[in-house]
Amino acid sequence: MPLVHSADMLNHAYRHNYAVGAFGVVNLDFLEGVMQAAENCRAPVIINLIEAHFTHYDFELLMPSVLTAARRAKIPVAIHLDHGISIESAQRGIQAGCNGVMVDTSLLPLDENLKLTREVVAMAHSCGVAVEGELGYVPETAEEGVETNPEGLAYTLPAEARAMVERTGIDSLAVSIGTVHGRMKGTPKLDFTRLAKVSEAAGIPLVIHGGTGLSDDQCRKLIAYGVAKINYYTALSETAAEYIKTHATPDRKSYKAITGGVRSAIREEVERCIHAWGSSGRAAEVLEQCRPWREVEHVVMYNAPEPLSANAIDLMTRQGRETLAAIPGVRRVLAGTVANGNGKYCWLVRLASPVVIESFNQHPKQAQFAKYLSQHGTLERAALNFELRE
Repeated sequence: MPLVHSADMLNHAYRHNYAVGAFGVVNLDFLEGVMQAAENCRAPVIINLIEAHFTHYDFELLMPSVLTAARRAKIPVAIHLDHGISIESAQRGIQAGCNGVMVDTSLLPLDENLKLTREVVAMAHSCGVAVEGELGYVPETAEEGVETNPEGLAYTLPAEARAMVERTGIDSLAVSIGTVHGRMKGTPKLDFTRLAKVSEAAGIPLVIHGGTGLSDDQCRKLIAYGVAKINYYTALSETAAEYIKTHATPDRKSYKAITGGVRSAIREEVERCIHAWGSSGRAAEVLEQCRPWREVEHVVMYNAPEPLSANAIDLMTRQGRETLAAIPGVRRVLAGTVANGNGKYCWLVRLASPVVIESFNQHPKQAQFAKYLSQHGTLERAALNFELRE
């Protein structure tokens, strides 16, 4: 199971002067193209799920495919929720399987940005999940791939970067030094002098949003000044769109005929980035030096003095699912009766990581549900936790 801790992966890149690609995916062609490229290059990779894209696909439907791809990979993988709009977004991402999150509060005044980021860090770290903060403003394009100028760009200040790291405990920091989301007209003009000062002030891995359009030389300089993660989506979207336009000819009548090579086109572009950013061939050392990401199954078994009615079981199940699923780091809640065990019941609660065990046991909602069970006559309760290994 080569899912690894996101913070470990970025810290390895930061220490060894390369950058991991965080590639945005919107469907299986993107996902498979990215994973094939990473496997071919023996490179660590981050699957980036951008909340603004959730209007184009069902996040809960795509995530099981992302998790399956990561778990069967032979290279290290992290899964990141990008540009979440709230702490609830981060919690939803963690529940679905992300082990890195970023909630974008960069447009808020500094004090509010720090306060909300600190709240996200407290919640996510209680689940063992890494948090990316952001300072400054990286502009959005009017639409994907449209040439734009960096109007409204707000650069990251070194003093604010130091304050954010010290006051929030973030694991990585996204900075604004001249890139945009989308494609800028011409080659972006990056403020490397500012980046050097921000890197010195922050002392943690830095992140670039808006990797499309950067030259290989610019990327090498970014990495030299502490950038360990580069977000990349627009060029992949353009690559897919260009392939479809080229192959949507009158003689091709089926969807498969028109889109069949999209996966390979994306793979080629991702491989180019991996080689340019220095992560090619790093998989083995990352797997050796980074902690594997393991979920935990929390099992609760209990007896009742007499078998409960079907209505009572349904009520208890519904109450438990609603209560326990609201606890950060809980990914799945199952309940049922023990087969051929008259009056014996069992709960299975999947936790995001071993770190969640302590926060789960101490959470008021867990205590609330334990009290609910005791009030309904349950006895001889037993609980255990085991880490899932694949």
